[in-house]
Order: sequence, then structure tokens, then C-alpha cells
Amino acid sequence: MTDHPPYPSGLRLSGRRVLVVGGGQVAQRRVPGLLAAGARVVVVSPRVTPAIEGQVLAGEVSWVERGFTDGDLDDTWYVIAATNDPAVNEHVTKAAESSRIFCVRADDATTATAWTPAVGRYDGLTLAVLGRREPRRTAAVRDAIVTGLHEGTIAASERRPSVPGVTLVGGGPGDPELISVAGRRALMEADVVVADRLAPRELLGDLPATTEVVDVAKLPRGRSARQEEINRLIVERALAGQRVARFKGGDSFVFGRGFEEIEACRTAGVAVRVIPGLSSPLAVPAVAGIPVTHRGVAHDFTVVSGHIPPGHDDSLVDWDAVGRMRGTLLLMMAVENAPHIATALQAAGRPSETPVAVVCDGSMPGERTVLSTLGELGADLARHVVRPPAIIVVGDVVAVAHPQHFSAWQR
Repeated sequence: MTDHPPYPSGLRLSGRRVLVVGGGQVAQRRVPGLLAAGARVVVVSPRVTPAIEGQVLAGEVSWVERGFTDGDLDDTWYVIAATNDPAVNEHVTKAAESSRIFCVRADDATTATAWTPAVGRYDGLTLAVLGRREPRRTAAVRDAIVTGLHEGTIAASERRPSVPGVTLVGGGPGDPELISVAGRRALMEADVVVADRLAPRELLGDLPATTEVVDVAKLPRGRSARQEEINRLIVERALAGQRVARFKGGDSFVFGRGFEEIEACRTAGVAVRVIPGLSSPLAVPAVAGIPVTHRGVAHDFTVVSGHIPPGHDDSLVDWDAVGRMRGTLLLMMAVENAPHIATALQAAGRPSETPVAVVCDGSMPGERTVLSTLGELGADLARHVVRPPAIIVVGDVVAVAHPQHFSAWQR
């Protein structure tokens, strides 16, 4: 038989019976896509993986707990032969051929009547790549296409009409690769990007030449004046019919004043949505290899802004209460006030030997971690010339991550 290329087609499986013969890893990979297509999935196998068993218990999949028989093909529209026994797979394939049911054979595509493509999805599109039985190559091509669509390097400008409004985009801790796919896409689709100083600025260089970038770090000085001007700017541009991406570092709702911008948009009747970002107090320690919780060590964590020192009239933080906690403490914007905070924590009962890690420029090329204790924090910050931005991690989890440095520490 001539080895002709496959004829591509799309199967509408919603509500239709699909048979999967075999309950191992191959079947486990195939079932979710079938469920997403709305198929009535029946698995025939003496045993199944825990993941498939979980789908059975959830009522998503039917399981016939035995080997395959020809009668299993009754009322079936599509078959996947995915056992680890070639003889069984061949039997399934021949039975399906006799019943004129298309069948995928996982172990030998040359004898199958259908192939499973490498599938990707983007904004209502289903992308399928078929090759001559080269799964790694087809998957790589699929990934390249989907990535290009998400990042905007492959044009899809006609996919939906332009809708003016504001999108708050959390950019993550700084590394441009740590922004979400949705966040990157919102930047590529924007008419104007209003960017903070700590947003991953490398991404701005990837924007189309027609995209206007407004650097809000250059707006009038003063926290209140700057925020009011940002609110005015994003509302004004959206009302003028533009798609506005408000681009911030970390997450817009974690010390990002994002909800103030939401309120400004709602008051003006501007459509607004939020794309969360990796929050720096969690992401930066993770990138540095420090867990914020650890079994038997810390079962809670607290994120606190340190931009106002303890004892100041404007401080909303009860440092006595924070100091009495025994979980992990994550301090943002606290480099300048760290010595005062360390003193307040010790006064509230936290031992001076408590391990501390200061992660500077987290996730960026210049990232470094300064290890200290509450008692020595002020001196170590000065000795290592620590400058913002930095996340300060206080607690036993630092010793978990750096046991050699804190070998003498007893909780």
C-alpha cells in the first residue's frame, strides 16, 4: 500500500461514545482531550492509572474492568488502542476496521486507520499538526505555532474586534519569562501600555512598533499625585477607544494599588479586567530556593509592607502581633526600614537568632541572597550594600533552605 499522507479532518465527538482500550500512561494522556471534546469516554482495561481512576470516581469516565471484546465496539464512533500488548492492539485495530470505525493505534501507527495529531488551542482555534509518524517533530511545530500566537509573533489580528478598555497585567517578579501567557498576549494586543518601573521592561522591546508606551515612573512626583495621574491617564485613553494595558511588576493586587485603578475605571464606566501576576513575595523566595512553608517547620506565612517604619503614625501594621507569630514573615519594600523592623520583631518576642534571607533583584541576572539573623540584619545589610528591590524572608524556612549556614540554629 502506498504511504499516502493523512487526510486532516475534525471530529465532533460531543455526546458520542469513544472507546479507549488500555488504562496506562498512554490512555491517561489521551483521555483529557477526549473529555474536553465532550466525548462519552469508555475505558476497557483490567487496570487503570490512579489519574484515570479519579476520573472514573468523578463520573467523567466509564470503566469496564476487563480485557477487550469485539462487543465493546457497539455504538462506538472512535477507538484508541493503547495497551502495552501488541497482539491486543492488533485485535482492536482489525475489529474496528471490520466495523468501519476509525482507530488510533498507540504502538504502531502504520497499521492504524487514524493518527492523533499534536493539538494546541488558542482563543477559540484548535490547531492540529500531523506528520509522518514523527511525534516529537509535530509537537515542536505545534508548540512553536501556539507560542507565536500567544506572544503575537504570529499575527492573528482579525480573530476578534478591538474592544476598548483597561487590562491590569501583573508582570511577575522581573524575569520576562515569568509573565503569564495571558499577560504577554494582553501587552501584544494593546494600543497603549502604561508601565511601572518594576515591570519586566525587556518585554516592552517586543511590542509592535505601533504600540505606545507610557513610562509612569516619569509622571509628577508624590505617591498620591502619581496614582491620580495614572488613573486619569488609563481612563482617558480607554474612553478614547484604545485598548490599555496597565503593566505592573508582581501582582497588581499585592501592594500594587491595582484596585484603586479598578475603582477609577468603574466610576468612569470603563471596561476593566485583571490578569494576575506571580506575586514577588512568593515568587522571589521560590526562585531563590527558599520555601515559604515547609512540613513540620512553618504552616503559615504573612506578607507585610515595610515601607513605613514601626512606630510611625501612618503605619497600619501591628508589629507586636507580627512579632508573636511563628510562621514565615515576608517583607516587601523594607530594605530601608529593615533595622527598625528587626528591632520591633525582637522586642515582640522573636529570637535574635531567627534566620533571615534578603533576596536582592529576585529572578533577575544580578540576583543574590544575603543570609543573616534578626540580630545582625542591620549590620549585614550595610556590609553587603543591599539596595532595593529585595524581598526579606524571616523564619525557620531560611534555615531549611540553608542548613549549613544555620547549622547551630535551634527552633
